[in-house]
Amino acid sequence: MEDQEYWESDPELLDFDRDRHIYYLLMMYQLLPSPYQGQEINRLTLAYFVISGLDILRALDRIDKEAVINWVLSLQAHPRNDSTLEKGQFYGFHGSRSSQFQSNNNGAAILNGSHLASTYCALAILKTVGYDLSLIDSELLLKSMKDLQQPDGCFMPIHTGGETDLRFVFCAAAICSMLGNWNGMDREKAKEYIVNCQSYDGGFGLIPGSESHGGATYCAVASLKLMGFIEEDLLSKKASCHIINVPLLLDWSLQKQAQDGGFQGRANKPTDTCYAFWVGGVLRILGADTFINESALRGFLSTCQSEYGGFSKFPRLLPDLYHSYYGFCAYSLLKEPGLNSLCVELGITDVAAVGL
Repeated sequence: MEDQEYWESDPELLDFDRDRHIYYLLMMYQLLPSPYQGQEINRLTLAYFVISGLDILRALDRIDKEAVINWVLSLQAHPRNDSTLEKGQFYGFHGSRSSQFQSNNNGAAILNGSHLASTYCALAILKTVGYDLSLIDSELLLKSMKDLQQPDGCFMPIHTGGETDLRFVFCAAAICSMLGNWNGMDREKAKEYIVNCQSYDGGFGLIPGSESHGGATYCAVASLKLMGFIEEDLLSKKASCHIINVPLLLDWSLQKQAQDGGFQGRANKPTDTCYAFWVGGVLRILGADTFINESALRGFLSTCQSEYGGFSKFPRLLPDLYHSYYGFCAYSLLKEPGLNSLCVELGITDVAAVGL
């Protein structure tokens, strides 16, 4: 209630400071602060937050798009022999230069540490800056990606193993969608995995039987939308969906908006800037975002908006790139003037998604 009184007492706090947010992203584009050193291996993901964020803010003209394209393309993995597809390799994109040339125990270079999440971010960046994705060898990428799909329909993120959960089903679906080619996955198997992740309360866990989570629920619903198993604006079109329990999902999602106006990722957890997108995006795909208390959500988000630009996870903390990006996404969903609209299921703007 204290937060609610805080934003209601000062209407100016509700103003979205677009110019300051642009300066924040441009600063991150030029030189990441030292606290991000531990995230160097995820540099491509951090770049996605910056570049797609600038697109949401209609400020892509502030960066050198050709330089971005060249850098992203330099991170793609390729076979040592262009005519031979090496078994057990994934020819996606590396997260950074440091994952591109690892060494084994004998000191020999291992040239392929490409990752599904990095590949999603790479393609999203390339679409955002207007690169023609038909120039990428999508058959090579997708054929090697299909080997990452497991018998239960889920995906490993990297050819050497790793966690398998809904995050990587979403990455695979988004990659196929952006490339316009579904040869990289078995959609039926992926659908069954997603369905098995819906919990008794209506939300989705990252794996079957796990606790419902806002991010996992977004990955499930967005993947089903991308794969063509549910219609967008399901409720407003009065369409039916027989593969998941939509009424229970809607009930769970709406219950995640708390009294302070923000969204929780899980029951009994604090509200957090990013869930305004993860859960709000689910409601948008279902056509149920009209049930969101928008003024209360704006009020919560305003307490996370930094005077330096960007957004923090919780009210009145320092901003970070992750929560800043999803704060921008949330304001786009709220139809903030001066922002580009979102293709929610891809996590990029509508302008980038259609290639204009």
